[in-house]
Amino acid sequence: MEQINNHYVKRGQKDYSLSFKLAVVHEVESGSIGNRAAMRKYGIQVHGTITEWCRRYGNFGIDKRSQSKVMQTPEQKIRELEEKLKHLKQHNQFLEIRLIKSEDKVSILDKLIDLDKEEYLIQVRKNFSPYQSNISQQRK
Repeated sequence: MEQINNHYVKRGQKDYSLSFKLAVVHEVESGSIGNRAAMRKYGIQVHGTITEWCRRYGNFGIDKRSQSKVMQTPEQKIRELEEKLKHLKQHNQFLEIRLIKSEDKVSILDKLIDLDKEEYLIQVRKNFSPYQSNISQQRK
């Protein structure tokens, strides 16, 4: 925090120490100052910087999430877990279908590469023989 004539000088992106970031996050999370006021007070140029610091170093987001879980009834928790399970099953099914399609594509491409090698004497794979000139003569 450089102060010249009671005005803070704007800083570069990498000028912030960890202790400075933690102090700003603590001040914002305690509610004594908002993000915009902290930007003006400390000369921080981008609004998202403080938000990112709060996400990384702050405790408010974690506490807020844990409080919402505590306030749920057992029925709500069960319902939420069932919805999550349903979503995960759908996602798993989607990924299995994509895996099968990918494996089919790989097998088809392998067959094409083998055919190219047998029929047209084209080396597609990277394990080329050191006698490439002989291969071109065989094609003729």
